Amino acid sequence: MTPVRVLLVEDDLRVARVNRDLLERDPGVHVVGSAVTLAQARALVTALSPDLILLDVHLPDGSGLRLLQEWRAGGLTTDVALITAADDEASVRLALAGGAFDYLIKPFTGARLAEVVARHRTRRLPPGTLEQAQLDRLLGGGRGTPEPLPRGIDPHTLERVSGVLGGSDSPLSAEEVGDRTQLSRVTAWRYLEFLVRQGRARLEHQYGLGGRPAKLYRAASPPVPGERAPG
Repeated sequence: MTPVRVLLVEDDLRVARVNRDLLERDPGVHVVGSAVTLAQARALVTALSPDLILLDVHLPDGSGLRLLQEWRAGGLTTDVALITAADDEASVRLALAGGAFDYLIKPFTGARLAEVVARHRTRRLPPGTLEQAQLDRLLGGGRGTPEPLPRGIDPHTLERVSGVLGGSDSPLSAEEVGDRTQLSRVTAWRYLEFLVRQGRARLEHQYGLGGRPAKLYRAASPPVPGERAPG
């Protein structure tokens, strides 16, 4: 899977460095640039065309919220998540109305930052035209009321695990997924088994010399365009 190319827009260099380190714990993430002002952010978006922008609100030369509105008015459809200390209702409403798909209030955990990347991965659209069923799956909708998750399965954690799996070119063990999502091996295994039951992941067995085969998990292949479910 193509790596997620991230642009950080953050005027606190220490915070930017910490966020870069947290993001790049995931081998499927590459921080392509870091801006400390609106002007730098504008230039880097044009030069680098990132997949995901992590945007602060309070910057030396203006508001990140205004920049987000400017980008959307100009036709930029790149996923933008706000990462900021601005915790007032007005800022949150402006961000969401302006097209931010997520909003993190500082301070936040590395696990919550990983959720942003996982949510971005689930929002990626396949090339070409889409059928309604594919779009419904991507939007998390579809006909009828979505089936509630069983007890013990948190939707945000589920998307983190799914995102890590989808971002890996090779199958992963529960221990490897746990390391990348900051979950215990047992918890990661429980979510992976749930994804298998949902048809969103495949279980593979790796046979070594003696002993029981290792369980490895791989993201299920996306549906082929034009393919319809039987019946």
